Amino acid sequence: MPEKDSIISKIEKALDEVRPHLRMDGGDVRFESFDAKTGTLLVRLKGACAHCAMSQITLQSGVGAAVMEKVPEVKKVLAA
Repeated sequence: MPEKDSIISKIEKALDEVRPHLRMDGGDVRFESFDAKTGTLLVRLKGACAHCAMSQITLQSGVGAAVMEKVPEVKKVLAA
């Protein structure tokens, strides 16, 4: 699916933009999957971010907000 591949490419680019901020705190984020029908993106927080008490805030306010701003097809970001 070329359209879905294009969306995934935009998602990866948006994730690349937030990675430096996560890495400063010893963490990272990995793309898991994207459901084009529901607009749901699944990502996995890694490193220090995976076990941090603030991980849900990081996921929604940091990663999710950045990706949804850059990729309007993404409607929801969840932890895998």
